[in-house]
Amino acid sequence: MDQRPIGVFDSGLGGLTAVRQLRRLLPSEQIIYFGDTARVPYGNRSRETILKYARQDVAFLRRFDPKAVVIACGTVSSNCLHELQAENDIPVVGVVEPAVRQAVQETKSGRVGLIATRASVSSGAYQELFRRLAPGAEVFSRACPLFVPLVEEGRFQPGDPVIETVAGEYLADLKRAGVDTLVLGCTHYPLLTEVIGGVMGEGVALVDAGGAAAQAVSRWLAEHDALAAGGGGADYYVSDRAADFARLAEIFLQESLEHTAKQIEIEMD
Repeated sequence: MDQRPIGVFDSGLGGLTAVRQLRRLLPSEQIIYFGDTARVPYGNRSRETILKYARQDVAFLRRFDPKAVVIACGTVSSNCLHELQAENDIPVVGVVEPAVRQAVQETKSGRVGLIATRASVSSGAYQELFRRLAPGAEVFSRACPLFVPLVEEGRFQPGDPVIETVAGEYLADLKRAGVDTLVLGCTHYPLLTEVIGGVMGEGVALVDAGGAAAQAVSRWLAEHDALAAGGGGADYYVSDRAADFARLAEIFLQESLEHTAKQIEIEMD
């Protein structure tokens, strides 16, 4: 048994969808979540800036002596995972490999779609892993930069003309390509499941990258006898106004909060 917490971070609040899955799978675990809301989104930043921010995020979580860190951010997972793993002596789990493995299991036609931030798509990390795990698969990628700010503005419900117009435009090529599986390569995107599913149709399986990562962490902890015993919970930290946290957090977590987030200063040398 290991009573230390699990650290989770994202560029904003989208990573709370991964927290929701972790709490569902591992109700006895304590989770420390950090959302870098002052600097969201990471997806339009240079790789050097993304790595700098990610190192600061991990350093903050390391203050709590976590037994593992989950990068609940597709952009960081795609661009910086190997550096962060090499620099830390605890497991650092990203969302890319778990999502790709699930997509490979789901697809029947071998035609797979990927939607993510610009940085995730341009990194080639998802595409390279598909080539390794399913050499015959055809992968069709599309950057969707407007999804994150729209979700964080609460514009993700079916029937909202703004998100439905944007989703229809972003997904048109993937639909024409005939993909039967679509990787939601950003942890904000599960909030858009109904909208995306409505555009793509019932025959397309949607893979939640954050949910796949949560399952991977759950398996690792069980295999290494590192599960916690006793009551779990979660503490939340953000780098911008905590007053805005509760409303959005309850949407991402799909539950009422026991307490709100604490604002911290993330800028570090």
